[in-house]
Amino acid sequence: MFMAAARWPGPLFVFVLWTMVTVVLPGSGEGGWQQSRLGTVAAVTEEERCTVERRAHLTYSEFMQHYAFLKPVILQGLTDNSRFRALCSRESLLASFGDNVVRLSTANTYSYQKVDLPFQEYVEQLLHPQDPTSLGNDTLYFFGDNNFTEWAPLFQHYSPPPFRLLGTSLAYSFGIAGAGSGVPFHWHGPGFSEVIYGRKRWFLYPPEKTPEFHPNKTTLAWLQEIYPSLAPSARPLECTIRAGEVLYFPDRWWHATLNLDTSVFISTFLG
Repeated sequence: MFMAAARWPGPLFVFVLWTMVTVVLPGSGEGGWQQSRLGTVAAVTEEERCTVERRAHLTYSEFMQHYAFLKPVILQGLTDNSRFRALCSRESLLASFGDNVVRLSTANTYSYQKVDLPFQEYVEQLLHPQDPTSLGNDTLYFFGDNNFTEWAPLFQHYSPPPFRLLGTSLAYSFGIAGAGSGVPFHWHGPGFSEVIYGRKRWFLYPPEKTPEFHPNKTTLAWLQEIYPSLAPSARPLECTIRAGEVLYFPDRWWHATLNLDTSVFISTFLG
């Protein structure tokens, strides 16, 4: 059965967990996070052409006039999060937060099952590339229900994008996910998403253009099974963002994500 997508449960604090058939070099890559060389079984690459605008040094006036309520944009050069990035290395996070208990939820459109375990166990034993045959409801990620006070020493070093919408407040959502993992189509309020390590591929539709997808299948499955059959006019806006880039998504825009490497990322929701 296909569904027209449902609202994602909401912002908060996200750690994503999935697994994929790739060749991985343990402990390699920037920040000590695994960087994958994708194999032929489930190769995932960047899009042929990025269809989301990239803007360097965008002004607040330009943001409000052209993007805030109209369309996504990739922001460059607005903030310096080099200190935060250093604190997000594998070694640093395990040293500071390894004993923290995190809550994992299933990675389908509706999250049901919950699993609690130490952050160190998640990173060392469960953070692997995505198995292309796994279902979203068999895949776990960390979403909400955590103690924000415990992570305050990390978040206090993050500089969010300087743009705000009237009447909104900030809520952070921090994640670490394996190559080939991703969140299936969903929507919520506006926000920003920054990649700290790795690469994240985004697929976005405007509110009036609801995508087709199976609620218990992964973004990887959607990319392999549905995306190739889409007419050019039916394809989403898409782009891959890299470390230091920030994607802004307006209110109620459908979006799905796919991590091309082991990725560390943080979103700033405007609630």
